[in-house]
Amino acid sequence: MYTPEAIVKPLAGAPVQTNDTPYTACLVELATMPTNRKPVVAIGQISDKTGQRTYAKYNDSAELTQGVSEMVISAFFKTRQVTLTERLDVRVPIAEQQFVEADAIVAPVRDLSVTPANFVVLGALTELNYNIVSGGSRLFVAGIGGGVRKAVVNVGLDLRLVDVRTYKTLYVTSLQKQIVGYEIETGVYRFFGDHLVEFESGAVKNEPLQLGVRSVVELATYQILTEGLSRRCWRGSLIRHKPSTRSPGSGMPTSRRTSRPR
Repeated sequence: MYTPEAIVKPLAGAPVQTNDTPYTACLVELATMPTNRKPVVAIGQISDKTGQRTYAKYNDSAELTQGVSEMVISAFFKTRQVTLTERLDVRVPIAEQQFVEADAIVAPVRDLSVTPANFVVLGALTELNYNIVSGGSRLFVAGIGGGVRKAVVNVGLDLRLVDVRTYKTLYVTSLQKQIVGYEIETGVYRFFGDHLVEFESGAVKNEPLQLGVRSVVELATYQILTEGLSRRCWRGSLIRHKPSTRSPGSGMPTSRRTSRPR
């Protein structure tokens, strides 16, 4: 039986911080700019198409993050220059509407009114290249010395901005970032009498791979907003709300259609 004295106090490590990159400042700066018309943007599935996987004895996982879509959503939200409408995972809202139609929710509920998107952002992680550059040097004299090694990998991201009304691809950005890792070692190998004494020390410092992915995501988002979503690109792409009626049992509204005169 555990006693209060037997409870192990958890170790508190580094404090929680905002997940920023060197490009976050650009997005935050956009948030300070006034805007009168915010385009409505939906984020599609930004998948990992590099094909790179890690195979271990007890683990089989992807090398790169599978949450790139969520990174893109966070990046757009930081700018405060668009209105985000959910299209990535609508299972819970649809289930909620189905509960309403089945009279499983008795509390008053507002009529369903989904904000239509003007644009959708699509794309994929397309590159993960190992050992673009790798090398190092070691020097030992009389059993005393050290060495340094360096390795570089890169990740690539391709995003595109699509007009949901015309299906036109309005803007494409393709970015890559190199990620660098260092290893430093020192050592002493000497005989003291009949005994060989060996001493080694070193350090490894790697740039986080997933932070590199977030960096290219944030710069791509900045480019989409400053180059792709300029006023001349989206002035004619705004979608007006149409009156709708609910389709029984579907959980989603259907637009009223009017017959064309012949």
